[in-house]
Amino acid sequence: MEIVDILIIGAGPIGLNCALEAKKNNLSYLIIEKGTIVNSLYKYPLYMRFFSTAEKLEIAEIPFISAAPKPGRQDALEYYQGIARQKNLNINLYEKVLNVFKKEEIFEIETSKSKYLAKNVIISTGFYDIPNLMNIPGEHLEKVKHYYTEPYPYAKQKIVVVGSSNSSVDAALETYRKGAEVTMIIRHSEISKNVKYWVKPDIENRIAEGKITAHFNSELVEIKENSVIFKDENGEIQEIENDFVLAMTGYLPDFDFLKNSGIDLQGECLNPVYDSKTMETNIPNLYLAGVVCGGKDTHLWFIENSRIHAEMIVENILFNQK
Repeated sequence: MEIVDILIIGAGPIGLNCALEAKKNNLSYLIIEKGTIVNSLYKYPLYMRFFSTAEKLEIAEIPFISAAPKPGRQDALEYYQGIARQKNLNINLYEKVLNVFKKEEIFEIETSKSKYLAKNVIISTGFYDIPNLMNIPGEHLEKVKHYYTEPYPYAKQKIVVVGSSNSSVDAALETYRKGAEVTMIIRHSEISKNVKYWVKPDIENRIAEGKITAHFNSELVEIKENSVIFKDENGEIQEIENDFVLAMTGYLPDFDFLKNSGIDLQGECLNPVYDSKTMETNIPNLYLAGVVCGGKDTHLWFIENSRIHAEMIVENILFNQK
């Protein structure tokens, strides 16, 4: 069985960047991805626009051309998948990595389809696959959605949107404009300061004029077939009619996979242990790249500030080979 220099888990933007850096330095590599290329971006809301400008989303100094000041989901899919095609990157798609373990100096990687050997492994799996559950009665009901794609299914429906992040605000505004009756249940006292600056006034004005109802300092406590129950800012229990719940409560890395790979996780946020100069974990030659580095603090890393991880990792691998 061939032993590759680097096996990369995840074909997101940072995983692709790691492959490009490996290729540039004549290192053999393989990307294994459980879905399609940039699978998380593919699952984003259809009309989502990035906070960042195109140049901040670029990898490997390949220009990202976008007609709009802020690229959208389709722009990003065209860009990243286009790079994978043009550079003929070595990627296995729709193949899930099940186990990574080190035997002496070589990693053995077991997937849903095969087994592989590698001198180095980079985990770049992001965080979009595991919803951060509310763990309340009724969360299992079919009407509860942890992913939002487009507003059309919610026309003329009574919608509860949980949260006040960018995804929550986008869902609330889009469904409202397609005729939904929207209520937001928000733990905090205001709309998140991290909401896109051109969207934040829009949601605040819709709330101020009563087009969208917002309950601040409130918490959803139960979901029923035709209603939801929440605790308001006064600690009183309220029940309102409801057709759908859009629980935009965030997402988490696959901590079980990280732990089973031998990576130490620390603190309440389960921050993985790694060297900030090399991105190497407590397991020699096992690296992290991208959003997965932040544990539960998934807002710490994104494309524009983790692009450098690829160069840092490959530089360390080359140094170790000397």
